[in-house]
Amino acid sequence: MTATTRTRFAVSLPQQISGGAFDPAAFRAYLRRVEDLGFHSVWTREGTLSPVPTLNPIEVMTYAAACTERVRIGCAVFVSVQHQPLQLAKSLSTLDQLSRGRLEVGFGLGGRRALESFGVPAEGLVTRFTEGIELMKACWTEPKVSFQGRFFQVEAAMEPKTYQKPHPPIWIGGHKPAAVRRAVRHGDGFIGAGGATTEAFAEQVRVLKDELARAGRDPGSFGVAKRVYVSVDAPGRIDDQLRSMYGSADVAVTGSPEEVVRGLRAVIDAGADLVLIDPMVGEAGQLDRLAEDVLPELF
Repeated sequence: MTATTRTRFAVSLPQQISGGAFDPAAFRAYLRRVEDLGFHSVWTREGTLSPVPTLNPIEVMTYAAACTERVRIGCAVFVSVQHQPLQLAKSLSTLDQLSRGRLEVGFGLGGRRALESFGVPAEGLVTRFTEGIELMKACWTEPKVSFQGRFFQVEAAMEPKTYQKPHPPIWIGGHKPAAVRRAVRHGDGFIGAGGATTEAFAEQVRVLKDELARAGRDPGSFGVAKRVYVSVDAPGRIDDQLRSMYGSADVAVTGSPEEVVRGLRAVIDAGADLVLIDPMVGEAGQLDRLAEDVLPELF
């Protein structure tokens, strides 16, 4: 099977910096190339306490919006329970306005151990997560918010609303079947984590299809995405980054262009209609290799 007309390709933004110095000119040049190549979207991740030197997603997304005209801009994912939902809703609605409706938003629970550093208790975590999403939706869609939940009680209004109506697409990420079910209940799409193998993602898609059927939702209007760590002809450059994040580099698609084509085709076959390609390092050079030697073979 090859990519269909419904398959879309996205790339990560150069969010990791080495040597402690951001290069604005290189960042702008990368985005110009991305738009010239016609990618659907560019994506960040949230890694506030990551061992990998990672810039904060909302600021990177805002900078990217100012440097571009067409490409959509997303985060996969915000660990939303680290944030006060009213403040996050305001930041995201502002960014959707500034980008003229090009925002994609991903939310995930994150690791429970890491949340202790943010003063977020493990007790009631899922309820806090889902309440936060529903409160943000209310801020984006309702003239006056009247929200009474276990963790959040709000009687107020938030303006302006998001540029997109009713709100930007909401992606829910995660590893477990419960995360897939939450995506169907609270989101517009599910995004598989980069740390999941293609085989694990295929199982998540099977759970997703069953849940969509039970909920009576149209599978054709529900997005299915997967972050894929990729390195064309330079696998060693990505291995150290992945080991520092996951303890293993086995989740990456690496090797010759032919091997990378096979790896990405497997992700598409598993059910992804949006493939988020993440080289992590050497993004500009990898972008050219992908455009010249990999993506043409998928159509």
